[in-house]
Amino acid sequence: MSAYTAIAFAPVQGFIEKSRKLRDLFGASLILSYLSYKLVQQAEKSGLNVISPGSPNIQKGMPNRILLKGEREFSRNDVTNTLQKSWQEILNECRVWIEREVPPKEEYFWQLEWMRWGLYTWEIFWGHGDSIESAMKNLETRKLRRDWTAINWIGDSSSLTGTDAIAWPRLGLEHREPGRLLSDTEKAELKDFYQRLSCVLENLPPDGKPEGKFLAPNERLSIPELVKRLVTRDEDIARNIGISPLEAGFSDIIREPEHWTGWFMGDGDKVGKKLQEIAQKEGDEGLKKFSEAMRTWGENFIKTFPKDQGRIVYAGGDDFLGVIYSSQPENPPEPIEALEWLMGLSDKWKEHGQDINLSVGFVWAGHRVPQRDILQHCREAEKRAKSLGRDRVTIRVVFNSGQYVQWTCPWDYLHILKQYKDRDGKSWEQKPNWTHVYKDLAHLKNRHAISFNPNEKNPDDRLALTLFQLYFNDREHLEQNCKHIVGDFPNEPTKELIYWISDLINVGWQLCSNISSL
Repeated sequence: MSAYTAIAFAPVQGFIEKSRKLRDLFGASLILSYLSYKLVQQAEKSGLNVISPGSPNIQKGMPNRILLKGEREFSRNDVTNTLQKSWQEILNECRVWIEREVPPKEEYFWQLEWMRWGLYTWEIFWGHGDSIESAMKNLETRKLRRDWTAINWIGDSSSLTGTDAIAWPRLGLEHREPGRLLSDTEKAELKDFYQRLSCVLENLPPDGKPEGKFLAPNERLSIPELVKRLVTRDEDIARNIGISPLEAGFSDIIREPEHWTGWFMGDGDKVGKKLQEIAQKEGDEGLKKFSEAMRTWGENFIKTFPKDQGRIVYAGGDDFLGVIYSSQPENPPEPIEALEWLMGLSDKWKEHGQDINLSVGFVWAGHRVPQRDILQHCREAEKRAKSLGRDRVTIRVVFNSGQYVQWTCPWDYLHILKQYKDRDGKSWEQKPNWTHVYKDLAHLKNRHAISFNPNEKNPDDRLALTLFQLYFNDREHLEQNCKHIVGDFPNEPTKELIYWISDLINVGWQLCSNISSL
């Protein structure tokens, strides 16, 4: 009798989140796809049928949730052994490469630390059942019993996360004492190691001056952080492992004054419920068709994204992450262009032909906002889009100070930004002056004509609606479709309507104003 096996592993988001450079994000995505690919390969060698993910022969963009069918189960031990072996092969290739290319002053003492990362980086989730539903339910039940083991270490923390130990030749020495600062000699050796490693990575002589393409001068990375950088070096390391190399030349983000960047994280709505429906109505073939359609869409999304506009970091099917940026110092990305692209994303998403909606978090960030914070903002924005009714986007503008403004809107009403008309009668194509409505809102707010008192029950929304009608000329539609447009707020809808109009104006002024910088 055929049985079903459901597999997942973690941490996926955590592995991606610990990133400072765009190169980190790509490296993390390549590694995660490779590990899933190796699991699928081993399952097929064991005679099992891969139901999901679709297109199992394509490594790049492969998701970490796997569904198998066969006469025998793909045991939890099989999964653990396959995943650990594949990960250890990546670690070993990187370690051996470093030891060969960057000879130590004395010797490398770090072998045990690499072994520990090989054993304890990933947590396996495994479920089994006589139906798709039972296997997936069994997987979710087993997730409640976590068995991950943390790695204890002694040493200085990485400059990226501030938690894991720095990878360098003396990592792992038993005589290292907790809390002891490095001596001047050790500091010099650490600096020398990263200098020589940077030169090798950029194909420079040992006394060269690296540009920071792989390692910034002040960066000190942990073992997994370093590995994510190394696997993007496709001319040797990635190819030796069997990881799909980057398809195009690599260019890091320019994050300087005037160079704001746009980050977007998207996820299909209620995918789990959709998979259950397909399993009940269409069975294995329906799931295969759905997964193949989503993976094909992800692959095309990566290929067709404008290269001069940015890059898609990953598109594993129903979820994706990308960034809008410029690699030219004299040509920073324009917020209005990013917004134009965002407005067409919903139609782009529908090209997969599946009955599933999309929620997205879009973040327009200043150059000093740390990349880790940006990713957190993306997750929060996407979560807000889902919590307010799904099938919508939350746009968040994050300033260098860490403050932000945000606005959430259904995809089918995002065009309201184009309906704005200033006092001079200028509309979208004529680059209207958003300062008109922005100053009017501020003036009314300062005079308490429009209430933003969180303790006031059901404030008067008539003046806010009048302001909306004056500049956007769509009051009747907004009032008639308030719940759909503003979102699922069970209490105090008038207050939320006022906030929605205010958020629209604040975000519109930041992204649509005809000004050189924000």
